[in-house]
Amino acid sequence: MTAIVKKEITAFFASTIGYLVIAVFIVLSGLFLWVFKGDYNIFDAGFADLSAFFELSPWIFLFLIPAITMRAFSDEIKLGTLELMLTKPISLRELVLGKYIAAVLLVLIALLPSLLYIWAISQLGMQEGNWDVGSTIGSYIGLFFLVLAYNAIGVFSSTVSSNQIVAFITAIFMCFLFYFGFEAISEISQSLDFIQLLGMKAHFDSVARGVLDTRDIIYFLSVSLFFISLTIFKLKRTS
Repeated sequence: MTAIVKKEITAFFASTIGYLVIAVFIVLSGLFLWVFKGDYNIFDAGFADLSAFFELSPWIFLFLIPAITMRAFSDEIKLGTLELMLTKPISLRELVLGKYIAAVLLVLIALLPSLLYIWAISQLGMQEGNWDVGSTIGSYIGLFFLVLAYNAIGVFSSTVSSNQIVAFITAIFMCFLFYFGFEAISEISQSLDFIQLLGMKAHFDSVARGVLDTRDIIYFLSVSLFFISLTIFKLKRTS
C-alpha cells in the first residue's frame, strides 16, 4: 500500500496537479480573506481571527477535492488497467486505501501554508500574539475530518463512470448534499431539525468550536469508512 501512496503522490507532483491544488487553495482563500470586500474579509470584520477561513475552506474543498479524486479510478476503468493492477501482489483494499491516503495527504499539504494566517492574525490583534488557540486548533481538526470524508466520497465517485467530468460532478453533488444539503432540509421545518445531524456541517461546526465530541469524530470516520467500503464493493463488481 505504501508503494501505491508514493506512486500517487509522485504522479501528483510530476504533473501540475499537486502544485495547482496548493496554489488554487492558497490564492482563493487569500483573496477572500485579505483582498475581496465582503463577509469573509478579515479587515472588514474588524476581528483578528480565522473564523472566516474555516467557513470558507469547506466550500473551496467542495470543488478542489473532487478535482483531485476524479481520476482515481475513472482512468483505470476507461483504460482497462484495473485488472492489470490487481494481478500484482496487492489487494483491492490496499489499492483503494493507497489512492485515498495519497489524495488526503495532498490536501493536507495544501493546508500547510495556511498556518501563515495564524501568524498574520496574531500580529493584527490588539495585543500581539493574542488569538483563540482552542477554536483555531479545533477548526483545523474539523477540517482534517472533513477532508477525510470529502476524499472518501470523491474516490467512490471516480468508480461511478469512466468519464472524469461525470466523476467530478457526482463528487461535488454528493459532497454538497452531505455538507449542506441535510442542513438546508432541516431548515424547512422545526420538526425536521434532527436531519441536520446526518450532515457534515453540524458536526464540523461542533468540532470548530473547540469541543472534541466523540459523536462528531465517529460520524466523520463512519462516513469515510462507508464510502471506502462502497468503493471496494463497486470495484469488485466492476472487475
